[in-house]
Order: sequence, then C-alpha cells, then structure tokens
Amino acid sequence: MKNLRNYFASALITAAVLTSCNPLQLDEVKDPNNPSEASVSINATPQQIQFLITGLESRHRGYVTNISQAWNTFGREIWFLNASDPRFQTDWLGQNGRVPDRAYFGFGTTGGGSWALPYQAIKQADVLITSAANTSLIPETSKSAVRGFAKTIKGYQFMIPANFVYENGIRIDVANPLNPGPFVPYEQALDAIKGILDEGDADLVAAGSGNFPFALTRGFNGFNTYTGLRQVNRAITARLNAYRKDWQGVLTALSASFMDLNGDLNRGPSHPYGASPDIFNPLFYLPNAAINTIIVVHPSVLRDTTAGDLRVKSKFFRRTTPVTVTTDVGALVGTHQDARWATNITSIPFIRNEELILLKAEAHANLNQVAQAVEAINIIRNAAKIGPYTGATTQAALINEILYQRRYSLWAEPWGHRWIDTRRYGRQNEIPTSFDGGTIFKQFPHPQAELNWDQYKGN
Repeated sequence: MKNLRNYFASALITAAVLTSCNPLQLDEVKDPNNPSEASVSINATPQQIQFLITGLESRHRGYVTNISQAWNTFGREIWFLNASDPRFQTDWLGQNGRVPDRAYFGFGTTGGGSWALPYQAIKQADVLITSAANTSLIPETSKSAVRGFAKTIKGYQFMIPANFVYENGIRIDVANPLNPGPFVPYEQALDAIKGILDEGDADLVAAGSGNFPFALTRGFNGFNTYTGLRQVNRAITARLNAYRKDWQGVLTALSASFMDLNGDLNRGPSHPYGASPDIFNPLFYLPNAAINTIIVVHPSVLRDTTAGDLRVKSKFFRRTTPVTVTTDVGALVGTHQDARWATNITSIPFIRNEELILLKAEAHANLNQVAQAVEAINIIRNAAKIGPYTGATTQAALINEILYQRRYSLWAEPWGHRWIDTRRYGRQNEIPTSFDGGTIFKQFPHPQAELNWDQYKGN
C-alpha cells in the first residue's frame, strides 16, 4: 500500500512539473487510408485526382450486392436464400403481412446499398468535381473530362435511391452534407438527374477528343475515350428517360449511345472485381456447392420460360441437390442457381447493349411505331433462338412482349428491372406470391436516420 501511495505521489509531482508536455494530451491522428477532404480541395495533384477517380469507381459498385439480392427478390426474379438469418426471407418477401418500415432489415443508412452507399458515391463525385475545379495542376480540358465522368456516375447513383423510395422522394441537393436540401418528388428527382447527366455529356464534349486523361479500370475498357464515355452517359440517360416516359428522349439518347442492333448484346461498361486487396464478385457461387446461403432462380421464372430459350440454358444452372430453407410459411426450394459468372473475379455489367435494344423496342411501341418495335424485339428473340415475333401488333401486345423479353434478357441484373418495370406499368399484381406467401412492395419509406437528421437540424 505504501509503495502504491508513493507511486501516485510521484505521478502527481511529475504531471505538475511537465505542464508544457501534458502526457494526457494526444496529438491529432490522421487516418492515412481516409485522408481529409481538405487535403484534395486546393491544388490537388494529378495523382490525387487519379486516386479520387479510382475511388469513385469503387464507390460506384457499392450498390451491387444489396440491389441484386433485395430488389430482385421484390420482383421475384430470385430468392436470396439464407438459412442463417431468416429475415432475408421473412422480411424481404413480406411474409405474414410484413411491410417496409423506417428501420426495415437490410436498408439502413449505415451500409445499405439501396440508400447509404449511392449517396456515398454521389459525395465522392462531388469531392472529385471540386478538387478538379480548384487545382491549377491539370489543364481545363482535363477538368471538363473529370466533371463529365463524375456527373455520369453521379446521375446513375441518384437513380438508385429514387427508385427505392419512389413516391416518397429523395434529396437531390446534398452538396453540403451538414445542410442537405429537402426531399423532392419522384418526377422532379428524375428531371434533376436528367440535368446532371446532360451536364456530364456537355462536359465530355467540351473536353475535346481522344482518350480520357486519367486511368480507368478495365470495367471501362472500350469506353475510356471521350466518345466512349459519352456513349455510356447517353445509355444511362436512355434508361432514365424510359422512367420519365419521354419516349422520343429515349430514342434520342440511344442514337448517341453504344447501342448496336448488330453488335454483341453483352457489350457495355462493367464493375470489375479481383482478388485481395480487391473484392470478389459478390454474385458468384460455385456450382453445386454445399451451401444454404445462395441466390436461386425464382420458380415462376422457370415456369414461364419459352421452349429452347438460350438465355435459360446460359443463365440458370440446375443443381444436383436443391437448396431448401424453412420459413414462416413453409419451405422454399431452390432448384437452379445463377450461372452467369465464370469465376469469382468476373466483371458485372451495369448497362448492356441488350437493354438498350429493348429500350428502343419499348420507346417505339409507346410511340406506336410498330415496325421499328418489332424489328428490335426480333433481334432479342433471334439471339435467344426462339424465333421472330408473330403475335398481335397492338400497343398493349407489344408492351407485353417487351416486358416478357426484359424479364429474361435482364434477369437478376443489379438493378431490379422487373420490380421497377411492373411498377411503372401498374402491373405489380402480376408478380406471383403463391410460391412464398409474401407481399409485393411498391416502395420504401425514408430510413429513420433521415428523419432524425431533419429533427436535429431544426434544434
């Protein structure tokens, strides 16, 4: 005890003497893996701009896992079976009357790819734009190029939360994260996104011609020129214009995109993956692996196939042993798994020529341009080896056919196409729930943290 008292006395004396060197005052620790925004906001070097571009590409793919698993479950393109956590079935399928609330499983602001991660990518794009604007170390043409690329990705990312909460609206003005703007309605948000994409296109035009002045990953191979990036921008704009029901705008955007009626249907920019320190393709599963956490083909997709469809053969792998998961309303049995990815480092496209051709068909059908609609439909049908279209050519019949072809051409892509398609045509009652006893969701509310933030701002 005496020794302990002496120790404390000595410590107090030492602390009193060392007033100019307080051992309890720590130096500021800077995170080398997450440098401050201020470090790149003034006179960023070309190397720093490059790091921000690579970081934006990484942020750009953050949504893939959550959207692929969740939105494709909502549209019953897949089941994401997970025996370890029943909420992937009970909550995401809406079993026993479950409906989305502000704290719904898997969609919070801490990591949900449907809400938080897109806004992180948008913030990354804003930082990149600011850094390029405030440096004298790159030429004006390069600044325009950076703005064009950043706004293209930014427009794409804004479309994710917009389609997630739909009629509840999203924040577009998020330049100041401590004072974000109000929620705006869905249609107004889409118009604002159109403006962002158009600005990006104009910036790429202003940059001139030739190659993009910074390195992009292999996901942009074939599109790493100003012309190629403009084509990607216009492809994204065509998808957006379909949601805006601007059918002539769809065709105008497609004419400047990489759409090619005679080209490879799989051509398009993608999200690359790789071994550590990168991450693996999150949608890859070994064929026939003994596993009970896996994406499986929804039974209705298998039920509704057309005989001889090559898409069925190439995309769906029949397992030797089905995956079975027990839920509140009985067993869910997955007989087929995803066969699209050759390895765990295969890139995942985020928009493809096949979608663009189907957008062309949809635009022509909505404009009652029958011959052009059927021509585009037949490109898809003939590629699938199911023969040319011979059905009725009324607008309603053509839309039915196009939505059917989109169901198999765009099956389970990281966008939730069928969930969105049925909603925009008022056909969500066509999504079957008989296989899982669930509910079809129209939209999600804002996460609770968003409302908490508004209350915090007001205090």
